[in-house]
Amino acid sequence: ASETGVVIPAAEGRETREEGVSRTADRRGAADPAKQAALSQQPGNAVTRSEDLSDEDPRDIARALLPAYGWADQFSCLDSLWVSESDWRVDADNPTSSAYGIPQALTQLHDLPAGYMTDAEVQIRWGLDYIQDSYGSPCSAWSFKQGNNWY
Repeated sequence: ASETGVVIPAAEGRETREEGVSRTADRRGAADPAKQAALSQQPGNAVTRSEDLSDEDPRDIARALLPAYGWADQFSCLDSLWVSESDWRVDADNPTSSAYGIPQALTQLHDLPAGYMTDAEVQIRWGLDYIQDSYGSPCSAWSFKQGNNWY
């Protein structure tokens, strides 16, 4: 065997090349110009996949978001909590307070993001952030709610 990439006869009339030698470059034609241009562009902002969840069932939105918080196994607690608060209704309105939406945010107390009043995903994201900051997890929030009748 030679270190120069010389073709070495193999058994049964086949040829082999030494390891590390490739014939691919010899067989390829010109690269697709559009692909080549895209791959040769200067580095820029990263592109990430995003998904519009706004038309989904609110429970499905929550299930999709929980793993990002490390709570993939806590949907049952979140479901119990928000069924008791709003029954997962985006337009749930508490007439005795300013509580509104799926997580029943106090609209007069909290600075709510754009779209909160009408968008289930915005409400759920806000509610999950609130739970994380105030209780640490949906199960902790549900436990608190059971003992105090509010969260």
